[in-house]
Amino acid sequence: MIKGAALRTRVAAMPGVRRLRRPVGDGRSFDLHYVRAGPPGDCPLLIIPGGPGLASVLPYHHLRRDAAARGLDVVMVEHRGVGLSRTDDDGADLPFSALTVEQVVDDLAAVLDDCGVRRAVVYGSSYGTYLAQGLGVRHPGRVQSMVLDSPMLSAHDDHAQRTALRELHLDGPLAGLIESGVVAAEETGQVLQVVHEFGGPRQVDRLLRLMASGRGDRVWRWLIGLGELETAEIKRFVMEFDLVGVIAFAELGFAPKPDGRPLDVNLYFGDLAAAYPPFRGEPFDLTNALRRFHWPVAVLSGDHDIRTPRAIAQRVAALAPDGVLVPLAGTGHSALDTHRLAALTTARIVVGGRHRELPRLAPRLADLPRRGPGKVLSGLLTARLALGRIVSL
Repeated sequence: MIKGAALRTRVAAMPGVRRLRRPVGDGRSFDLHYVRAGPPGDCPLLIIPGGPGLASVLPYHHLRRDAAARGLDVVMVEHRGVGLSRTDDDGADLPFSALTVEQVVDDLAAVLDDCGVRRAVVYGSSYGTYLAQGLGVRHPGRVQSMVLDSPMLSAHDDHAQRTALRELHLDGPLAGLIESGVVAAEETGQVLQVVHEFGGPRQVDRLLRLMASGRGDRVWRWLIGLGELETAEIKRFVMEFDLVGVIAFAELGFAPKPDGRPLDVNLYFGDLAAAYPPFRGEPFDLTNALRRFHWPVAVLSGDHDIRTPRAIAQRVAALAPDGVLVPLAGTGHSALDTHRLAALTTARIVVGGRHRELPRLAPRLADLPRRGPGKVLSGLLTARLALGRIVSL
């Protein structure tokens, strides 16, 4: 396994990787990295992945290859504090003071300058939708059109998450399992969110029946680990939440106060948040800002998404003057990561100026073949639940 400086060198040498000097914020500068792939044009597709913490260069190499094959000119920025953009000139991690949403948004605009382009079609996924909308707030002249895939709207999105999860599952068989002590109420939100997003209601029902039979405890524990993995595990140049967690907690309210009821959300963030400054308020009022987004906006929303549920997507699409909602059946959170072909096809349609056709095309988008890690995890979940019926896992 390649580690440390050797891995950094290899990632930095990947095709299309570039760098430019950006301010740390204390008088110093650092190298911000980005990557460009596909046939260059006057209006590239700027893809902003989720997180905060997801890198751009290494984990989306295959996506950029597929995008280039479809004639898309793709730009992706390695988020400051992550991967190739993690350190200053001395190799030390960037300080928390250098890690704010507004600085990240300004980095996006600076990259477009470095590419020599005036505008971009902006594709944001999950947390990346907050950055995409932030670019629209701070640099509206740089936006040609937008795809908001599993959109965030505010630091209070947790209310919609709880509501969606509880409307689906609170009054079903889960209540009896909690009352009898088979499952702990404080774990239910984390577990059922994962299962619902990667398997839908049917897999939730299979899990609860397995728990009622007394054969699902290890599956349950495995699912708890999956929910924490993306933030607890630091995988260099892929997922690095540790530094940019300051954005999640201080600006975006990722650790909301628990309400003490079953199917609460984001509880695993509580312990992590103690290492960061407290929530000080988010940088933008996107509810009002969206009303001034007079460019085309396509809002992708998976039917199984709990992290950014349909109610939020509907509101975003309604607030944008030229917004359309694109519901994807059988899809969870972030089509960019769980349904790559639907994401790229959507992007190509928006680049072509035909975003208003997307609601009609939504069923065909959802039916496209699924690739990527989301398909792997969905298959693994199915296998674990099926095996759990045979042996005590």
